[in-house]
Amino acid sequence: MKTKIRSLLWMASLAFIPLLGAQEETVAEPVPAAVEETPAPVAAVEEAAEPAAEPAAAEAEVPVGTPDEALDALMKEQGPAFDFFTISNLWILIATALVFIMHLGFSCVESGLCQSKNTNNILFKNVFIVCMGVLSYAVWGYNAMYPGDGWMFGEFFAMGKPIESWSGSSMTYDYGKTALCMTQYTDFLFQAMFAATAATIVSGAVAERIKLGTFMLYAVILVTFAYPITGSWQWGLGWLADAGFKDFAGSTLVHAFGGFAALAAIMVVGARKGKYLPGGKVKPILPHSTPLATIGCFLLFLGWFGFNGGSVLSANPGAVSLVFVTTTLAGCAGGIAAIFTSWATIRKPDLSMGLNGILAGLVGITAGADTVGVLSAVIIGGIAGILVVFSVFFFDKLKLDDPVGAVSVHGVCGVWGTLAVGIFSTSEAHTLKIQAMGVGAVSLFAFLFSLILCLILKAIMGIRVSEEEERKGLDVEEHGTPAYHFGTDANELT
Repeated sequence: MKTKIRSLLWMASLAFIPLLGAQEETVAEPVPAAVEETPAPVAAVEEAAEPAAEPAAAEAEVPVGTPDEALDALMKEQGPAFDFFTISNLWILIATALVFIMHLGFSCVESGLCQSKNTNNILFKNVFIVCMGVLSYAVWGYNAMYPGDGWMFGEFFAMGKPIESWSGSSMTYDYGKTALCMTQYTDFLFQAMFAATAATIVSGAVAERIKLGTFMLYAVILVTFAYPITGSWQWGLGWLADAGFKDFAGSTLVHAFGGFAALAAIMVVGARKGKYLPGGKVKPILPHSTPLATIGCFLLFLGWFGFNGGSVLSANPGAVSLVFVTTTLAGCAGGIAAIFTSWATIRKPDLSMGLNGILAGLVGITAGADTVGVLSAVIIGGIAGILVVFSVFFFDKLKLDDPVGAVSVHGVCGVWGTLAVGIFSTSEAHTLKIQAMGVGAVSLFAFLFSLILCLILKAIMGIRVSEEEERKGLDVEEHGTPAYHFGTDANELT
């Protein structure tokens, strides 16, 4: 144990020598592997450490001065806890950047799997969603999702308000101890990266035929108001958290929410022209760039290490490494399962099914990445990979057109991943009954909210472009320029 702690402090010192200077070696208890518990290893650290020269310093306020003085005061006050806090905060910021990269991945997957004549439109929506999502989360969503004692109706709804300029304990280890080992600024930014994902999922499902202005208003309302409500039920310590529901990083709260919101949207918008033929035949509308879609898939896989790994909410080495392994295994298992399932059913190895299989496995493991074993992660990802193939076929039979398979990947596999926690979790506290109740409540809320919102927008603004606009492509009709300039064949105008 001492060797491990010395190694951890030695690695940390390489990054923080300029700030920390020469410090005495201190023997500490390791950070606990279980994320859900909130132990305080710092107490053990402080008992083992030498007593401070001035005992009253631990109770003193951090002085306001130069950055070096403030850091020096924190180091003296918190001792070895400052090292863990600093490393954890840095890791969550890195994880935040990885989740941000996922929006580039979504952009590539969605545009690659659709027709070239709609590329600019899809990319424009993704740019808008990221910018709008962060700002709306700052203005309303963060405080609505994490209300503390500010609930308005039981533990079901809280009013939002703008974030503030935090200081004092919000900027130190005291903000969340080992369970939330970061500053409040980092906490906000990490959660803000999640917020826009719900609308991004819907964007791919309704691609190539929805009016731009209508979608933009839809996305603002969904992300600003609907997403924080269901998020507060669990992550804001609302009624689902009280019931014992488990959703580690968002199989339900992010993915199933977005997937079922997307399902309602495509029911209202309708299918692309020419997709479904008389006699129940389905005419494939081919993707214009499978290389772009593949790049997007691997960018999403990379970002998922931040999505799940950052959800540990500290740099707890045991928990972070477990989550990395379960996430990787599930994603790979989903890809393999989807490849061979689609090969067996359509008699050809289909790349898009393989890509969606990877994403399905990642969605599936997201609810329980910290609480299932490695073999369970393979099983969860593999089943998700099989489910996504048959789900795509199922929705085509219902003539529900989803160009990128968003409902299948995020909705169906989000439900499966949440239920899988009740089957494979190493904790007896996670039951199938509670998991089903939680995913059912969130999915139903997302579906109904999206359905009502789409119907209202359809009545007021119209929701679908004209048949002529759809034929020519939204790049030219909505944005005035195509994404590619290689002639009319590339732009599919003829």
